[in-house]
Amino acid sequence: MIKLSQLLVLALFSFLIACSPKQSEENEPSPVKVKLVTNYGEIILQLYDETPLHRDNFIKIINDNVLDSVLFHLVIQNFMAQAGDTDSKYAQPGDTLGESDLPYTVPAEIRPELFHKKGVLAAARDDHPERASSS
Repeated sequence: MIKLSQLLVLALFSFLIACSPKQSEENEPSPVKVKLVTNYGEIILQLYDETPLHRDNFIKIINDNVLDSVLFHLVIQNFMAQAGDTDSKYAQPGDTLGESDLPYTVPAEIRPELFHKKGVLAAARDDHPERASSS
């Protein structure tokens, strides 16, 4: 027969295991964070592993300074702000923007469990049959 003290120790041990914080795996990567600095303040972007091709491309073009000083060339209130046109760095008032891009696309990484919601960073797509994103 189990003694009351043994039962209490077992219950306490079970409680401590159940309430202990989840230990992250040693090799588990943490999400990549990028600071976007604008004239109106800073935005912290968090890039996830679920779309590694897009994440890695974004990190590459940041490290290559491709996006330094580009303009938000399309802003639609309560909907979206678009940037990334490399020619916008040298734009004059009245220039049409949004057509300049790097000479490659990023293969589609469409995941049914992922969807766009407020605050999401996304890559533009043209009418590419393979649904690839602009660089």
